[in-house]
Amino acid sequence: MTTVEPPAPVVAEPPGPAVTEPPVAAEPPIPVVVPPGTLAAPAGTRSVPGAPAPSTGAFSLLGPAARRDPYAFYRVLREEHPLLWDGRLGAWLVGRYADVAPALGGDGLAGARGGSCCGPGTVRCAQEYAAPESAFALLREVCARTAYVLARRLADRQEADLVEEFCRWLPTGTIAAAAGLPYAAVLGRSDGPPSRSRAEAPAATDVGRGRGGTGVALLAARCAGQAVLTGRALASLMANLLDNPEQLELVRAVPALIGQAWEESLRRNPPVHVVLRRARHDLAVSGGTIPAGAAVALLVGAANRDPDRFAAPDLFDLHRTAPGALTLGPAHCPGARVAELQAECAVGALLDAMPGLRRADAFEATESGLLTRAPRRLLVRPC
Repeated sequence: MTTVEPPAPVVAEPPGPAVTEPPVAAEPPIPVVVPPGTLAAPAGTRSVPGAPAPSTGAFSLLGPAARRDPYAFYRVLREEHPLLWDGRLGAWLVGRYADVAPALGGDGLAGARGGSCCGPGTVRCAQEYAAPESAFALLREVCARTAYVLARRLADRQEADLVEEFCRWLPTGTIAAAAGLPYAAVLGRSDGPPSRSRAEAPAATDVGRGRGGTGVALLAARCAGQAVLTGRALASLMANLLDNPEQLELVRAVPALIGQAWEESLRRNPPVHVVLRRARHDLAVSGGTIPAGAAVALLVGAANRDPDRFAAPDLFDLHRTAPGALTLGPAHCPGARVAELQAECAVGALLDAMPGLRRADAFEATESGLLTRAPRRLLVRPC
């Protein structure tokens, strides 16, 4: 792949010495919503036709089996318990694709979406703001410059952690530079005002002068709430490519495949594994009926590996043609588009800067998390 220098203007570096890195996002607490008084099966559940028996509590999303290997846990749920009351979580577990996808896209469940835009399975984007194409183009330029700088910093190292030193930086740095927001605000650590006006953000004054810079600043600001989640998705993407060297080399040879690799990684290892909602009315799913008012845990991580929907679902295959993976939102969603362009810039910059990029010897990436999951570390040998 030929290295193409991003545009001359350089995005603002984080405060401090020239090589000082921006703060790393702390893992947020798991916001498990347990409705009051529902540590046992909800009252009235047995009166609902087709309602399944509740769990004893030993088989729970909060239990050791699910934490140790969630994918094995999901498999048992899909095959044996398509609808299960989880007394510890205080919610009905739903894991089959045929149930999760329509529930996410329908109006039978209520609940605020996390973040600033769409989520897995969203059919219609919640954003009323239609960003101009020039804003996406300018944001790509900012992202390309940021990715280039970050990758070059690591290129001569014997070993580097892509999670701590690249994946968590890129979305946050891109959004902060383009929107004129402080790093703390992008990371969700501050509710204060931007450090500068959006019209004065570097993307507006440098890269975007005379080309709609204020528009790119507004687009970036609207996507700020998704930066941390995008960083986790980038970590999973790079882990999948590094675990499949032949597909990594294919992406290196054909950069146009980066988008397909991104979509496949979002399917196999989605950043959001569990979406919590509440039933507006009685809701019929495989295995029974969820009563109105009950809490529901839609297991995106289970649905995306349902063999009834995806052949060989545990494999990472960037040539997969089956549509319908529950990812970050519909194709036209601004947040989903921004996340994808960041993935394209990330992979392109890393492969350009590190021709010999591979996993560190004897290192295996391990996911962690409950509602959201991603590798905490990703040790590589850049050269």
